[in-house]
Amino acid sequence: MYNILLCDDQPDIVNALKIYLAPEGYVFYEAFNGLQAVEAVRKQDIHLVLLDVMMPKMDGITALKQIRQFSNVPIILLTAKSETEDMVLGLNAGADDYITKPFVPAEVLARVRSQLRRYDSLGSRVNTPNELQVGNITLNDTTKTACVDGTPVTLTPIEYNILKLLMSNPGKVYSTKALYEAVWQEEAIGSEGAVAVHIRHLREKIEIDPSNPRYLKVVWGQGYKIEGGR
Repeated sequence: MYNILLCDDQPDIVNALKIYLAPEGYVFYEAFNGLQAVEAVRKQDIHLVLLDVMMPKMDGITALKQIRQFSNVPIILLTAKSETEDMVLGLNAGADDYITKPFVPAEVLARVRSQLRRYDSLGSRVNTPNELQVGNITLNDTTKTACVDGTPVTLTPIEYNILKLLMSNPGKVYSTKALYEAVWQEEAIGSEGAVAVHIRHLREKIEIDPSNPRYLKVVWGQGYKIEGGR
């Protein structure tokens, strides 16, 4: 049974989301501003958050940043805007996905299922050892944690999966398409922007100088790889 936090300042939208997702048997928690959302994730065993961007008291992006300080729960942003910059802003802040209003019920259900499936499948590859190390980066697949020079770093589920895939295959170059399909478990259609954003955000967490990366590198025209540093 999954616990899902629904956060929107409009009760009608919260109720609509519950109707869309009710057939799956999820347990719902409700919040109507960012402050309530952060508190709910702190106190409850939440498995996924649907989080509105424009809210009173604390907006969704601020709430997202605060949640990411202590939790890697999957977060899907809800926004009335469809501009690319809103998607990039949300992904940079640590969101795993986003849905634009007005909602299509089938899309909401599909994205929720997808994020829960990825969250459950963290570390599920049979041949992956419990602990991986590349240079000074250590990933513990039992505790789902990563450290750089012994200091823990907080990763979102997508960031974790990207890092795990690359660390499991050091030196191997993954094209954007291959990386997207391996991590997102979906067909890569127009995925370049999403992959680039997550790679950039991951670099900010594991690299001393993200603009001159030691570990996570781009192979121009081919893709991304991780290597042991220099």
